[in-house]
Amino acid sequence: MKNLFYKVITGLAVIASVSACKKSDSPLTKETPADLDSIAAAYYAQYLKFYPLEATAQGDSQYNDQLPVNISKDFISKEITFYNSVQKQLGKVDYKNLSDDKKTVYNVLDYTLKDKIERYAYHPEYIPFTQFGGLPLDFPLLGSGEGTQPFKTEKDYTDWLKRCEKFPVWMDTAIANFRLGVANQYVLPKKLVLKMIPQMKAEELTSTDFNKNIFYGPIRNFPANFSASQKERFTAKYRDMIKNQIIPAYAKMAQFLETEYLPKARTTDGINALPRGNEIYAYYTKSWSTTGKTPEEINKTGLEQVAMLRAEMEKVKQQLGFKGTLEEFITHLKADPKAMPYKTSKEVLKAFNDILAKITPKLETMFSVTPKTPFEIRQTEKFREATASAEYIQGTPDGKRPGIFYIPLPEPSKFNVTSGMESLFLHEAIPGHHYQISLQQENTSLPKFMRFGWFGAYGEGWAHYCETLGPELGLYTDPYQKMGYLSDQMLRAVRLVVDTGIHTGKMTREEAIQYFLSNISYDEAGATAEIERYMAMPGQAVSYKIGSLKIRELRDKYQKQLGSKFSLAKFHDEVLNQGCLPLDVLSQKMDNWAKKQ
Repeated sequence: MKNLFYKVITGLAVIASVSACKKSDSPLTKETPADLDSIAAAYYAQYLKFYPLEATAQGDSQYNDQLPVNISKDFISKEITFYNSVQKQLGKVDYKNLSDDKKTVYNVLDYTLKDKIERYAYHPEYIPFTQFGGLPLDFPLLGSGEGTQPFKTEKDYTDWLKRCEKFPVWMDTAIANFRLGVANQYVLPKKLVLKMIPQMKAEELTSTDFNKNIFYGPIRNFPANFSASQKERFTAKYRDMIKNQIIPAYAKMAQFLETEYLPKARTTDGINALPRGNEIYAYYTKSWSTTGKTPEEINKTGLEQVAMLRAEMEKVKQQLGFKGTLEEFITHLKADPKAMPYKTSKEVLKAFNDILAKITPKLETMFSVTPKTPFEIRQTEKFREATASAEYIQGTPDGKRPGIFYIPLPEPSKFNVTSGMESLFLHEAIPGHHYQISLQQENTSLPKFMRFGWFGAYGEGWAHYCETLGPELGLYTDPYQKMGYLSDQMLRAVRLVVDTGIHTGKMTREEAIQYFLSNISYDEAGATAEIERYMAMPGQAVSYKIGSLKIRELRDKYQKQLGSKFSLAKFHDEVLNQGCLPLDVLSQKMDNWAKKQ
């Protein structure tokens, strides 16, 4: 996953309303396509004022001192009014006379606005954060000096102090919202709240020993050019801020969750248990999949995919001469020395570089447009590798910072290729997230809301589709690597079954964990964390496989339709050339492309 947490925040808006892009029935004012550009630019400029943390994440520093209380009634009301005003402006655009590319821009903005407005009908503010995501979990990384908040100048240090002033207000509003949720019977499962309480009490957030407190990071790592008086001044201010704003806010939240919220949390697992729960889940699956597929259809697809992948795994089991059941084979691979051929982190990193060298000549036949942004493979830093997963962190649009594929290797001798190695590289690195995100950021002809936009179904769907290119790129010839690929595919297929199972009430948390473990080589703790993530974020987990299947379906359709006129490189270039799109918009765009071939 590409830095999932940032995705989740930006992705909450992610699209769905399948109503086609109709213009208003009132007489249209003829406008040139350029007006669409100015509407899109103005929309995004205002959007970043509403969501300054996203501006910070993109390297736009103008709002680095701001932290709006984006879960308050007043904020939400203003936000909805803003989206409605942009929709009115869109209604005046002469859609019929736009170019195909501009129609795509219109469609994405139209989808985005409808989805963001619809989301608030289901009161997401009643659950302001979970054990998996939200400001209280983001804020420590921002304040550590290791995140996207810069700490290079005196202004940077002052900006963060100002941003922190609003944190206790945000936390108090979150408590008020949780109480509103209780009053409306819209609460989290007890099993998740039990995970949130220790998070709020974590030593690195609440310790008065400043050297143990994560928010003291910028003081431990002052810029070299800071004078003694600057250091002294900020040390005092940061100590005061941590002691009087940060620690009390987390302590108050921990106490509220433990004494007041936990007793009122629910014993059920799925969102279907809430008032209007089935309606809420139908919205979330639509929003995260960016299609009109129902939970029932998604569940059926998941079951079919799981059955197909189990059959493929059986073939690998036979190839390796294993005699037991498939479940026993999956368990056996966890400890099979042949699946762990490396001794040092250098050897693992070399193996990843070898994958890149192997696929590079073939990539040239599959893509005619590739990123300018440099790319690097790095071992995850020691201080975070114990808890980190492999990830891609995008480079900057100017190419000054490369796109980096990080791989954590706390124990290189236990790095197991059947957890997916070749497939992991295709997904996280090249041609997965690195190609897709870099090309999107580098495309200055796109409006900013699309250059920096994210739809999980497309973004993760593309990366997951790239795993399926392995055989064409000369990979998966080794049975252990093949099993790694099948495991990666299986994880996303199982998600379709368990996410829809839990949130329609067909599966309990415990049944979902068992189903997960019978198909995927995780330990129980890993499986539990995955299932609880799906409980906290209904619908998000279905986006990967739905996106991947859609891209493959379009490819197969045009190969059949166009015959010898079909070019895989041109198809890939067209899929990537306007960045992340809702899947229904992608289908429309690709149909227009196919007609021109």
